[in-house]
Amino acid sequence: MSRLTVDPARFATLDALVRPRSVAVIGASDEKARIGGRPLAYMLERGFAGPIWPVNPKRPTVQGLPAFASVADLPEAPDVAIIAVPAAMAIDTLDQLGRKGCRAVICFTAGFAEMDEAGAAAQVKLTETARRHGIRLLGPNCLGVFNDAIRFYGTFTASFEKGWPVPGRIGVASQSGAYGTHIFSAGLDRGLGMQVVITTGNEAEVALGDVLGWMAQAPEVDVICAYAEGIRERESFLAALDLARRNRKPIVMMKVGRSQLGGAAAQSHTASIAGDDAVTEAVLEEFGVVRARTTEEMLDIAYAAAKRIYPAKNTLGVLTVSGGAGVLISDAAEAAGVAMPPMPEAAQAKLRSLIPFCAPRNPVDCTAQVTNDLTMIDTFAESVAADGGYTSILSFWSQTAAGRSLGPKLQEKMRAVRAKYPDRLWVMSMLAPEKVREYEADGWLCFEDPSRAVNAIAAMGRFGAAFAKAEQKAAELALPQVTLPETTPTEAAAKALLAEAGVPAVPERACATPDAAVAAAKAIGFPVVLKILSPDILHKSEIGGVLLDVADEAAVRAGFATLLERAATHAPGARIEGVLVAKQIKGAVEMALGIFRDPVFGPVAMVGLGGIFIEVLKDVAFRRCPFDVAEAERMIRSLRGFALLDGARGRPKADVAALAKALSSLSAFAVAAGPRLAGVDVNPLLVLPEGEGAYAADAVIELG
Repeated sequence: MSRLTVDPARFATLDALVRPRSVAVIGASDEKARIGGRPLAYMLERGFAGPIWPVNPKRPTVQGLPAFASVADLPEAPDVAIIAVPAAMAIDTLDQLGRKGCRAVICFTAGFAEMDEAGAAAQVKLTETARRHGIRLLGPNCLGVFNDAIRFYGTFTASFEKGWPVPGRIGVASQSGAYGTHIFSAGLDRGLGMQVVITTGNEAEVALGDVLGWMAQAPEVDVICAYAEGIRERESFLAALDLARRNRKPIVMMKVGRSQLGGAAAQSHTASIAGDDAVTEAVLEEFGVVRARTTEEMLDIAYAAAKRIYPAKNTLGVLTVSGGAGVLISDAAEAAGVAMPPMPEAAQAKLRSLIPFCAPRNPVDCTAQVTNDLTMIDTFAESVAADGGYTSILSFWSQTAAGRSLGPKLQEKMRAVRAKYPDRLWVMSMLAPEKVREYEADGWLCFEDPSRAVNAIAAMGRFGAAFAKAEQKAAELALPQVTLPETTPTEAAAKALLAEAGVPAVPERACATPDAAVAAAKAIGFPVVLKILSPDILHKSEIGGVLLDVADEAAVRAGFATLLERAATHAPGARIEGVLVAKQIKGAVEMALGIFRDPVFGPVAMVGLGGIFIEVLKDVAFRRCPFDVAEAERMIRSLRGFALLDGARGRPKADVAALAKALSSLSAFAVAAGPRLAGVDVNPLLVLPEGEGAYAADAVIELG
């Protein structure tokens, strides 16, 4: 499987940044509202227990604390230092801190790589200085970090003017300082406990992966919210996602830059590479990270995740007093991929005996009749939990939960049923804002909108499946021995290379003369396919360089001449090595396999419907290389067009096992080939009926 090379001990080196025992503020201000003044003001107000040392050569005291004229004058090396001085002074200040022995620095200062080439060059020097002294450097151009668990506030955000963090175990890691604290503020409005927020800015030294890795093993954090514009450092990022999954810590991430416009904005904002969004999506899915499209969705998922109930095989049972709400919830569940299996027949019969006009299948619509006989409420709820056995239960009561006449009794009965099954994820959809805190105290998750509730429930299942997968010990995938040619290979040579690595090709021969082509066709068996053979013509069909249904000796000779003529007309400078004669296979499903090198994540494999459909339908799946056959089959089954392989409309089932083996082998080839491999295109790969194999009919290998 994919190899991760970062030692998790690297993440622990951020302790001094997030859990410091002493703090120095370089550029400290006596004005509490200034950038150099806010950290001091916050820590003094919140009661940070360690020493705080302001550095300001113009004042004897700053905000009532004794000030120091320079870094050299500090009584000892601080655990962390905050740099809040102009860009022209930042590198020298960092060097002074390094000579003092400081090992962690937060750099607020802007004017580096986010600005221009000169700023980028200055940032290189800043990074070199930090590494020379062994300093973990957060920033520059960052809003800093706060950890309310120890009352440390190394940040200049104004967010606290609306309130201090409330107790909780949700961490926020963000490349954007302003948006990271926006997430915190939005969470604060919802009463979510986000006590640790870390913003990375330009990531000159500490990258997002480092922060995620620290949170993945930090006892202060159970749930991680992340905001990313681009992934700068691959290895720490992947290792952090893996560590979070192994430690059962869910990550919900907003990865922006999906569009070309968004990607350009991300690059100008933090000078980062947005990368290909489809690849990022595949990497996040690989590690069980749930991607949020909006801040609201992120907070919904974080809110639900704080319960720490993550069903590995998630099923949803719905109890409702509204048939309409049941339909809405069912639609949302189907869209989110949450299974809603029906109640057992015996349980349905039992519930119908109580209320003949109820709809007990799932959703279980107990109708408004339960408001006439409240003893029915716990009977129906108990049946959904006990008989249905669902891992997640969504109860829709709308405004009934707040009613003066029914609300208290409803709450009492639902509390009793929920208490019997504490391992289930219990969710309430209701319009009762004044009752939310009471229901939450009983252990419920509360949503006004049932569709949002379903999305949060779906995310808990995705986390659970990822955590269960992490517990399975995967076999190490063996890599083949690959020696790439010096120049771009012909189609025949490309298929020979791939065949050695486990991607078989259709029977074929490279022929330099018409006589050789005739002999090859007779040996292979008519009809055959003829293709122009040239390392310089990669897309043969565009010049008419492929002939199908060549049925006899005369057609082979005529076809040979036709292909040479077309090559001379459309690609006069191309090197021509002859004609490829291949067996024509019919009755196969055409698939496409590919490899391309992502600038962030390296070689990535693709599978999709072959021929022209891959470009028209774009029904494809991606995965970082390498991966095993089981993962390859999961990719294949995720395709919308998988039905074509699975016997749709009476077709024979295709050899999915052979296709998966070829895809996995291609992923191993991509890693073994090394960085000179720019890309591979196998299109079409002909997948025959079950048990008959899958064969590459065309292949291109591009070298960097």
